[in-house]
Amino acid sequence: MNAEELASAGVSEAMVRLSIGIEHIDDILADIDQALAASQA
Repeated sequence: MNAEELASAGVSEAMVRLSIGIEHIDDILADIDQALAASQA
């Protein structure tokens, strides 16, 4: 989505979207930890 579409949907560019399936909670938490670490690099 472009910036205009995001704004009309009430979503800011600073938000994080999570798409979670039926993975085990440990896998989900590991993925989140990895993503947060990468975002701080």
